[in-house]
Amino acid sequence: MPYTYILFSAKLNKYYIGACTDLQKRLHEHNIGHSKFTSTGIPWEIKYSESFETLQEAKKRELFIKKMKSRKYIESLLR
Repeated sequence: MPYTYILFSAKLNKYYIGACTDLQKRLHEHNIGHSKFTSTGIPWEIKYSESFETLQEAKKRELFIKKMKSRKYIESLLR
């Protein structure tokens, strides 16, 4: 099932937004340093996720959240 997800790194005090089809596998990849961008923030934890019918829909939602460019918006989703 496709997901849009938001991860948080306490080490960096930053959020990361992504989309994938296997949420647990993707979290594992982030936490072993598979992604260069997220390797500095290990450990990452899932703070939010939404499921979708297609990966295209999940990626569209990911882009929408990223375009908001707002920590306040992200934190409003977490509530």
